[in-house]
Amino acid sequence: MTALLHLAAEDEDDLKTLSALVQDSVLRVGDMAFLPKARRFALVLNRYRWEAGRSGGRGERVRAGLRIEEVVAAKAQRIRQDAKDAVLSLLALTFAPDGAGGGTLTLAFSGGGQIALSVEALEVHLDDMGGPWAARARPSHKLD
Repeated sequence: MTALLHLAAEDEDDLKTLSALVQDSVLRVGDMAFLPKARRFALVLNRYRWEAGRSGGRGERVRAGLRIEEVVAAKAQRIRQDAKDAVLSLLALTFAPDGAGGGTLTLAFSGGGQIALSVEALEVHLDDMGGPWAARARPSHKLD
């Protein structure tokens, strides 16, 4: 049985780990939501299981939820909000602290799209939601 991940990030070092685990995740624009009353930004994605290695040569994916708490504002750039079925590839999560415990958490996507979240505190949760399946291909990146 494959162990499901249930992790949280409350500092920049933790966030680097989560960022590595969600790198190359794919999701639809419609699978993201900003919930202002709950002060939450949430998305459901198909996460490439980098921690599993190359089982079967192509690797595995798993459905996962990513939840960011204490969000006071969200701003999307170069992402069409009306294209609910458009597929995005998540590249990284980064955090720029503001010196008062909060800051800006940025979700960077391939093609230059990004979502900047103003947060009062860094609190990010990653939860796998089911068993893995064989990936169609192993993600690769061109090096400059």
